[in-house]
Amino acid sequence: MLNEFKQFLLRGNVVELGVGVVMGVAFKSVVDGLVKDIITPLIAAIAGEADFAALFFTLNGSQFMYGHLINVTISFVITAAVVFFFIVKPMNHLIQRYRDQEEPAEVTQRKCSFCRQEIAAKATRCPWCTSELAATA
Repeated sequence: MLNEFKQFLLRGNVVELGVGVVMGVAFKSVVDGLVKDIITPLIAAIAGEADFAALFFTLNGSQFMYGHLINVTISFVITAAVVFFFIVKPMNHLIQRYRDQEEPAEVTQRKCSFCRQEIAAKATRCPWCTSELAATA
């Protein structure tokens, strides 16, 4: 059972997934820093509010931190844009290129089963030996 667990952990997919999660967490902290230190002050310089995280309203003693929600939403949009433009779009392009190369060309010619001459793929009679042929799909 221990060997099975070791094989599971050392399988390529698990290691790659672990690396991906760690890189995602690191990327999230970079994006959060970008939003907090660059984008929010830039918007604040235009709009006049110094810190979105400090924006809140109180209702019956409960604080609703809508400023924090604005920061998190900006981080999400930036992360989604980076993932889309730098991962999804290139992968879709590569997959499409691979599919385009993989598609076989439409068959327009075939050989007559009697005289072995080249004839149209959809022909039902050979123009060379006049034999009747089975129609092809």
